Amino acid sequence: MKKLLSSLAVCTVTLVANPVKAELNLGLDSAPYPPFYEADSSGKFVGWEIEIGEAICAAMEEKCNWVAVAWDGIIPALLAKKIDAIVGSMSITEERMRTIAFSDKYYNTPAAIVALKSSTIDGSPESVAGLIIGVQVATTHQNYVQTYFQDTADSIKTYQDFNEHNQDLFAGRIDAVVGDSLAMGDFLNSAEGEVFEIKASLQDDAIFGPGVGVGLRKEDTELRERINSAIGQIREDGTYEEISARYFDFNIYGD
Repeated sequence: MKKLLSSLAVCTVTLVANPVKAELNLGLDSAPYPPFYEADSSGKFVGWEIEIGEAICAAMEEKCNWVAVAWDGIIPALLAKKIDAIVGSMSITEERMRTIAFSDKYYNTPAAIVALKSSTIDGSPESVAGLIIGVQVATTHQNYVQTYFQDTADSIKTYQDFNEHNQDLFAGRIDAVVGDSLAMGDFLNSAEGEVFEIKASLQDDAIFGPGVGVGLRKEDTELRERINSAIGQIREDGTYEEISARYFDFNIYGD
């Protein structure tokens, strides 16, 4: 399952061993995206992806800082060297790989379309005929909506913030939302979301890619190799499973 450099959180990874290394700035969306990441009352980032990112940094024996960046500007921020890597639920896609490189995947969850439980939407283009579909801008979900629903939906409404389209869905200003199935969980489990449900999972390997990876500049081949090694290490030594078990009761890594 996102804009200009906006804020620097105080969440860091304690470094042991190696002396004086440059800190790595890890970029993520400035909008909350639970259970993957969000800022707590003190401004510190928390969530599954934060813990996984910190575990990767610890495995590399690197000091890492979290930097919040508006989603539609996060790749430009990477290319401008305002951040060193994107650890923010960015899907590995062919389109993005024309501009940046990716690490190996570190999780994979399906996309879904969410609407009222009474809705007859089933995920097909025909089932959204005449309806208004909400989706976050600059995401693989927007690409999917534009590819499959553009010709049949009444209109497609884009949002800068993932949570904004949920609010509009609840208010009845749109008829359905396309987004990450797991990220939609908090909304569906809330009082506002109890009348909605996932109507269908959405599949397209060309659009969604093999999963989520760390976004990197193409020239940073050494960093990519180190991150891949760290991902492999935390999966092998049980750290990945230990962190994931605190958040999920299923295999978020995927097949």
